[in-house]
Amino acid sequence: MTTGHKSRRLATWLALLGGLLGAHRFYLHGWRDAIGWLHPLLSLTGLAGVIRMRNLGQDDHAAWLLIPLFGGMVAVVMLSTIVIGLTSEERWSERFGSAGAATGWPVVIAVVIALMAGGAALMGTLAFAGQMFFEYQRLPA
Repeated sequence: MTTGHKSRRLATWLALLGGLLGAHRFYLHGWRDAIGWLHPLLSLTGLAGVIRMRNLGQDDHAAWLLIPLFGGMVAVVMLSTIVIGLTSEERWSERFGSAGAATGWPVVIAVVIALMAGGAALMGTLAFAGQMFFEYQRLPA
């Protein structure tokens, strides 16, 4: 099902720069995409956890739950950027119509940035969630 010709270069950069708000999903699938609407909802909910921790300190239990959500959303968006950027021309034109000329270096640069940012977000989220989990545990008496 193609809804017109979609640019892989534009979709990759939309995922990298506006992915937390679902920009790439809305570009590729339209405004009725349910997953696209989940992106800003989950991202802003996780961002609320970051703001809570800045305002209330490290002992806020709600922030402990919300911050990994934000980090997970960053990792998911960066993975989406990588998948879009590395999709073959044949597969892309099959799903979204022909994009014309090869996409070239701009897509490669976006994929490299997404790989670095996504890896850092995923490692940071796992470290934070692990630290909070073990701090919350009580030692047996």
